[in-house]
Order: sequence, then C-alpha cells, then structure tokens
Amino acid sequence: MVSGSGGIPVVAIVGRPNVGKSTLFNRFLGQRSAIVEDRARTTRDRLYGDTEWNGRRFVIVDTGGLEIDPDDPIEARVQEQANLAIAEADVILFVVDAMTGTTPADLEAARILRRATAPLIVVVNKADNEKRELEAAEFHALGWEETYAISASHGRGTGDLLDAIVWALPPESEGELARKAREAEAEAWADEVAAGHLEPFVVGEPEAGDADDTDGAEAPDLEGIDAEAARWDAAMAAEKDGEPAAIAFVGRPNVGKSSLLNALLGEERAIVSEVPGTTRDAIDTRLAWGRSEVVLIDTAGIRRRGKVAGGPAAERYSTLRALHALSRADVAVLVVDAVEGLTSQDAHVAGYVIEEGKGLVIAVNKWDLVAEKTDRTFDQYVEWIRNDVPFLDFAPIVSISAKTGQRVGRVLEAAIEIWGERRKRISTGELNRVLSAATERTPPPPVRGHRPKLFYATQAAVAPPTFVFFASDASAVHFSYRRYLENRLRDTFGFDGTPIRLVFRDRSSVKLPRRKKARSGTGAASAAKGKAPGSKPATAGQARKTR
Repeated sequence: MVSGSGGIPVVAIVGRPNVGKSTLFNRFLGQRSAIVEDRARTTRDRLYGDTEWNGRRFVIVDTGGLEIDPDDPIEARVQEQANLAIAEADVILFVVDAMTGTTPADLEAARILRRATAPLIVVVNKADNEKRELEAAEFHALGWEETYAISASHGRGTGDLLDAIVWALPPESEGELARKAREAEAEAWADEVAAGHLEPFVVGEPEAGDADDTDGAEAPDLEGIDAEAARWDAAMAAEKDGEPAAIAFVGRPNVGKSSLLNALLGEERAIVSEVPGTTRDAIDTRLAWGRSEVVLIDTAGIRRRGKVAGGPAAERYSTLRALHALSRADVAVLVVDAVEGLTSQDAHVAGYVIEEGKGLVIAVNKWDLVAEKTDRTFDQYVEWIRNDVPFLDFAPIVSISAKTGQRVGRVLEAAIEIWGERRKRISTGELNRVLSAATERTPPPPVRGHRPKLFYATQAAVAPPTFVFFASDASAVHFSYRRYLENRLRDTFGFDGTPIRLVFRDRSSVKLPRRKKARSGTGAASAAKGKAPGSKPATAGQARKTR
C-alpha cells in the first residue's frame, strides 16, 4: 500500500543486508508477504503492508539492505528505494543483528540514519534467548535511547516493540478519524442486516411483473444461489467506500511491467533494469483515481516451469508470489513485448488469468521500438493476436510505450471499465428473454439422437459473471453451443474484458416447488372428471373429440 493512504502513518524497516528485515515485516503482517531467504540482497523494491496495533493502523515498509557505494547497478537502485522509504517514514525501525554484534556496516547505516528527522527505534533482531538479550545492550552505543531486543522469527519481544511504535506515531490525522467513522458506520449497517432489521440490497433484482419465460414450467428452486448473491450484494452495500479495484501487471520477465507501473505513478516506484528477474516480490501501490483509488500490483516475470524448477529459490518464490498476486487481483494487465510479439509463454500466462476468472487487458509494450509503423500496423497486430490465441478474443488490446508514457493511461481506463463489467448483474427475466431468442434462432444440436432443451437461466454470481442454465440433458449441450450462448450474452450485455462462466445443470437435479393440491369438494370432484363446476354434461360427439 502506498504511504499516506487515508492519512495512515508510515513505519520504515531499514538496516544492512540479511539482518531479518523481511522476517520482521512478515511478522507484523501475520503472513509471508515478503520473500525470506538466508541470502543477502533478496529484497530489492519497497514492499508495503497495512497492520494495526492498539487501535492504530499504520503502513509497514520493507526495504533492501543499506550499503555504501555498491558496485552492482541494481544494488544502487536498491539504495535509492531505501532512501525514499526513509524520507517518507513517520517512524524508522533500524534493524541490527544480535548474533554478529555491531559491524562497520551498522555504523555506516547509523551515520546515514542520523540525518533522518523521524523518530528512530533500534531493533536488535535474532535475540532468541536471555543471553542474547543481554548482549544486545552493546547497541545502545549507537546513540539511540529506544532499543528493543526481539526475535522476529519466533515473535519474542515484538509486542513491546509494537507498543513503542504506536507511542512514537504522530497524533491521529483527520483522515484517520474519518476512516474510523466510516468503518464503524459500515459495521453497524452490517450488524443491522445480519439481525434482520434491514432488507439486503440486491443489484439488478427483477422488477415486479417481470415474467420469466420458462415454457409454462414453474421456476426452479435455485437452492441458495440467489440467496448467496443477495448476501454478496449486501456485503458490498455495507462497505460504503468498497474495496478498491486491484490491477495486477503480469507477463514474462523483462517485458516492461515495472516500467509501466512507474509511468502510471510518475515516479520510480519499482526498480527497472534490462536484467531479467529484477522484480522479485509482488509490489502493491495505491493510486488516486477519480473520487476513489486503485491498487496497482507489480509482479515478477512468470517463467517457464522448467526454468523455474531449476532456478534459484528466490526465483521460485517470485513466481509463486506473482500467481498469488493474480489470485487477489480483479483485473490483470498482460504486458507483451511488441518487438517479439505474443509468444507461447504469454499465452500460457493468459491461461492463468482465465483460470482465475480475472478481467484481462493486453498491453503491447515497447511500441516505440516497432520499425516502419503505418496506420495499419496496430490492426495487423490485433489480427495476429486474435488468430493465434482466439480464446482471448474478449480482451481489449492497447499499444503503449512505458518508456515514453505513450497511451499508458488507456491501460488503466480499460482496466477500470472491466472492473465494472465484472460486477454487472442481469435480471432473471431479461436473461431468459435472451435465452429464449437464442434457442429459437439456433436450437441446441442433437447429440446421440437426442436434442437437449434449455428451460431456464439465472445469474448466480459476479466477478466473474457466472450463469446457471437448467436443461433437460445438461451433458448433451455441445461445447460449440455453449460458446454460442456466451457470444449471445456478450452481444447483448457486453461483459467486455472479463471471462464468463456458464454452468449447465440437469432439470431433474433441481428441486421444483410442489404444486398445491386441489381442495376436496364439488369443484375438485368435477375437475377430476374433466368437467368444470356447474358445466353441462358433454354430448356424445364432444366426448369422442376429447378421447
């Protein structure tokens, strides 16, 4: 998360390499958000995460190791990232190692940190026992009074450290107080809904008198499908601000994902290098967008499985982090190299996106390097992509240059539109009118001499849009006809840039409401004999016609 979001204070974790900064970062968040490896210089970019202690929420920033005059050009960029974190921090945690004691690198880092204006707390990590806690007293010589001995891996002493952090934080800002008020209001609203005092709000609920065309059959009991959708909508309505759209940049290594993130932010948020695999962790950054904000997630390049399995542990973890980031995103931006074109590995990454049911934008990057462009060049690129990977025909394609900033804003615009399309809900009556017209125009093809019949459809979920169709023989509905129905839904309702899931169920497996039995009496007896109450006896000719 980016600093200053909603007035939330920032706490930066700094120190020389391999003292346990990422382990402490994960301890505060309660999850393995940063890659931890027993090797120096694993962390490169700034990593942000929200945490809360004693009623105060603050942002934790993990940084790469502080070093003086590093020879590696990538490490030089790591130092820039660490210095940016120090400059924006409200509280600084200077992490040192109790096992090694004070080192020259610690003294150099301390010299740099003395220029910082924010309160600083010395954190003596790896103090796993009482002996090391006593030995940690030598770090008081660095000159800071606030010194705490902890073990980030075991959690020893971290509670006292968090108390000290909250004590050092600046007073709550107006943004923090307003956020707390909104959260309290939303929680009270949700409690009212749960207690049954308020009716849940259902988006796109069929209006009164909106008939469902089901060939005269009664509508099936959807066994909790609509109830689940109503609960989802009620939860969305309870959070007045809602969760911001999460957009992940995915693709092969060295296609320009970090450059695109920096171009959108207008700052060097992520380290950019021509060396493949520079980005290792998934980096979340909040960006103001209109009246709300979006979360941009930069990910490591997803390599082929063979290269990942045989590579270093950090690369394996990077790929897992990228896939995990995709699972928590709403929309993925597949960044493709315009010079190399869309490769088989690009299509493989796109397959991950569709399997997760996420929205998709294809961003053809490095468009400035394409030679001899004409008015038809982009159209030819689109045609090539559509022909090579027809299963991505629903995704919009944008040509960009992250280096020059050309059309990078269109990527975000397309992603936000897709975020809205993923949450679109269609009323049951409108959906069944489209289904009726589609089956009348093109009936399902017969399979093994039997033609399945579609009775009814309903939208079961959103994000991604999921539709349930009830048929006489669901397994007999051919793949091509399912694709036909998907195209009809897209032609009518849009759903641009998002996968659509179609679920087919047998009509026999759906519990139908029981018809009310006729009351006993004259009317019922007359109906049982085929006569309406009070009607005249049928003549012999009429009787023959009804046989």
